[in-house]
Amino acid sequence: MGITLQQAQAAIQAAHTKSLDLGVKMNIAVVDAGANLTAFIRMDDAWLGSLDISIKKAKTARYFDMPTGAIGGLSQPGGPLFGIEHSNGGLISFPGGIPIKDADGHVIGAIGVSGSTVEDDHAVAEAGMKAIENQ
Repeated sequence: MGITLQQAQAAIQAAHTKSLDLGVKMNIAVVDAGANLTAFIRMDDAWLGSLDISIKKAKTARYFDMPTGAIGGLSQPGGPLFGIEHSNGGLISFPGGIPIKDADGHVIGAIGVSGSTVEDDHAVAEAGMKAIENQ
């Protein structure tokens, strides 16, 4: 079963709280197991350009069932996934997207965050993922 709306909203809320703790303004997206947008928020004054990036981070993490930062490491020149960011209508290959798994370890969706440094983006996404993973 894929992520429920209630779970997606819980992930968004936890990520939003982490954003506030860090003092950053984020766009936060959650997609379901089919990479369809399920929940989204844009914090007041978050970068408009990060809106699309957050959604693409979530989709990228779901398409490949790995954190977007890991894909970035594999997509460097000479790497096995070099050029992958040009597939699927454009992927994001830097941190901020993380798959979300259920208690059995099956991927049920993903979260993508954009609006600050990649370190902050990843920390906020991780907070959202941890709020529902293994429920």
